[in-house]
Order: sequence, then structure tokens, then C-alpha cells
Amino acid sequence: MLEKFFSISKHQSTVKTEVLAGITTFLTMVYIVIVNPAILSSSGIPFDQVFMATIISAVVGTLIMGIFAKYPIAIAPGMGLNAYFATVVGANGLSYQVVLGTVFIAGLLFILLSLTKLRELIILSIPPAIKHGISSGIGLFIAFLGLKQAQIFVASESNLVGLGDLTAPLPLLTITGLIITLILMVRKVPGAFFIGMIITAVIGYFTGMLELTGSDLVPSLPPMPVFFDMDIAGVFTNGLFAVVFSFLLVTIFDTTGTMMAVSEQAGLMKDGNLPRAKQAFLGDSIATTLGAMFGSSPSTAYVESSTGVAAGGRTGLTAVTVACLFAVAMFFFPFISAISSLAAITSPVLIIVGCFMMGHLAQINWSEFDEAFTAFIIILTMPLTSSISTGIAFGFILYPLLKLFNGKGKEVPTLIYVFGVLFLIQLIWFPAH
Repeated sequence: MLEKFFSISKHQSTVKTEVLAGITTFLTMVYIVIVNPAILSSSGIPFDQVFMATIISAVVGTLIMGIFAKYPIAIAPGMGLNAYFATVVGANGLSYQVVLGTVFIAGLLFILLSLTKLRELIILSIPPAIKHGISSGIGLFIAFLGLKQAQIFVASESNLVGLGDLTAPLPLLTITGLIITLILMVRKVPGAFFIGMIITAVIGYFTGMLELTGSDLVPSLPPMPVFFDMDIAGVFTNGLFAVVFSFLLVTIFDTTGTMMAVSEQAGLMKDGNLPRAKQAFLGDSIATTLGAMFGSSPSTAYVESSTGVAAGGRTGLTAVTVACLFAVAMFFFPFISAISSLAAITSPVLIIVGCFMMGHLAQINWSEFDEAFTAFIIILTMPLTSSISTGIAFGFILYPLLKLFNGKGKEVPTLIYVFGVLFLIQLIWFPAH
């Protein structure tokens, strides 16, 4: 039955290979069930609620991707946007319910875009300088957050940011965990993130920085999360339109880029096009909307899916395997809840993922100043203002302006001018959050 439904032989694969590929993908991305609750719980959402929301969105999104789109690609709450979610709440005194409302609206818009040609229009209209600048800026943003949480970077009166005491327990354990994880990664050990976190947790336990009881090691389910714990009206009263747009735009970019790259690697592209793209995007958009209903930030396709493809995964059975393993992971809530309380365990992941996202710098045309400066201002602004939406706004305003005065105004799509004006209005009359 599996053979016929997923056309496994047609893709020159076997059930065993697909299942092993799914296990490989899961091990490389299971860190999100630890990191996502650790980040979002800092914004006030109960830890157990985020944990279950993370599992639910990952299982549902990945099942849609596997069963309907039939791609070996996994879906889960994305890195970067979870950190942005927490800063929007913390920096502006907003309730997490209001910011969950922005995620929910972004998810609904993504569903609508996935059913129309507008999604393709937006993807084709956004210039590479803005796309790659956003991805790189988010990379710096989450790496900085990881360094700050670990107290490696601390507040400084003279220079805003300074170096912390690296001999203090928390920074020292973080650096140790970072080095261990880096060694595992350069040695190409499958599941390097997850293994590095577990080793760091063990060190933390024996050095007295992490407390574990016998009950933490006994598998059990957390309470079901509160459904629809959000304030949609607050999105409009607080003018959080730029935040909604940021969640929507980055999710579209992340998902599109990842799906194209992984599908190309698996040899699933047809004449440069992605078959069943509508079903694939619906998996991501539905996961984002459902995640917001239960208490999580936007979901996206995971580039870690490429490890499963490298292990031979070619069909949706790989994704279904990942979804089943995420469902099993919910039984380890007590242990995950205990180790997530120590920043040294999660911070190395933020720092290294930030490095991966900075790889987009290579795609920026640095020889063209109008392209280069647009990307530069986005990358500079995001970590310094702790706001992805502000970085995006600066990019959309500057790009058409520089092109216009460079005599290349006709090269800029009309949609970019529209976005530029809207963001300018947002910054002047509705200051970005």
C-alpha cells in the first residue's frame, strides 16, 4: 500500500530507505521542540502550551507535505521568527495573545496566497537584494540573541554592547556546548544539534547548573494547550500591520527557498517548476495558522530536510516518518521542559543557525551599490533594533528610491513601489513594533 501510494519504486527508493531518511531528518531538526518553547515561553506563553503547539504544527504541516504534496520535506515552527515574536512582545509591552493574533492573520493570508497566483507574483517581484538581505539579517538577529541569552554579550553603558565574563558558569558552559556542537557538525555527525544539546545538558547536570529529578525522566504527556488563546482585535488597535507582513513575507521566502532547494537536490523538479506546489504551500500555511491557534510562531519548511534527501529520501513517506516521530516526542515533555530552562543548552543552536542564514550574503550583488546598500541596511538594522519588520521596512523604502535616482526606476516592479510607500507610512504614522 505504501509502495503504491507514494510511488516509491518509481523514485528508485524503498520503504526502508524512506523511513531511515525520515529518522535522519527528524534527528537534525528535533532541536526545535526544545528551542522553540524555550524562546517563546520568555514572552509569557506557558511552556507546555508552546511545546504542544510546536508538536501539533510540525505533525500537521509535515503530514500535509508528505501525504498531499508527497515531498520528503518537513515542516515546523521556524527559527528567527520565534525570536522575533519574543522581542515584539518584550520590547513593546504587548501581550503574547496580541502577537499570536498577528501570526494567525499572517497564516490566513498565506493560505489565501497559496490558492492564488498572488504568491508567485510576490515571490517574483521581491528583488534578490531584499530577499537575501532579510535572510542574512535574521541570521545576525538570532545569533545575537543567542549570545545575549548566554551572557556572552552583555549591556554596556559606553558601547551599548560589551563582552561578558567568559569565566562565569553560564557563558563558559555555552562556549563548551558551542565547541562540542561545532566539532560534531564539522565531523558531519547526523543530529549534531540534538546530540550537542544533550551533551551540554549532561555537563550542566554534573556541574550543578541543571537540576533533574526522577520524574523528569519518566515519559508523560503535557496538558493540552489552550485553543485560540489570542487577541486578533489587538492587532488592529496596536497597528501591527508591519509585523503581520514580516511574518508573512519571511515565511513565504523561507518555504519557497527551502522547497526549491530540497526538491532540486532530490531530483523532483520538472522543467524548473515544482509539481504540487499548491499542496506544499498549504502544508506550511495551515501549520502556521494552526500553530497560532495553539500558541506558536510561524512554521516553515526545514532546510534540514536535505539531510533526509541525502540519506535517500525521495517521497512523502520520509515526511510522514518525521511527523510520526514528532508525535512520539510529545511523551518526553518532562525531560525537554527541564533542560530548556538552561540557556547554555539552546544558545549554541541559535548562534550556529545564524551562521547558516548568513550564507545568503554570497547571493548579494555587492558590485552594484544600490543592491549592496539595500541589503546592508536590512542586515544592519535587524539585530541593532531587534526588529525584523523595521529592517524589512528600510529595505523596501530604500531599494526603489536608490534605483529611481540611479536611472533604473523602470526595472523596479510596481508592487515594490507600493510596498515602499506603505512601509514609509507605517514608519512615520504607525511606528514599527
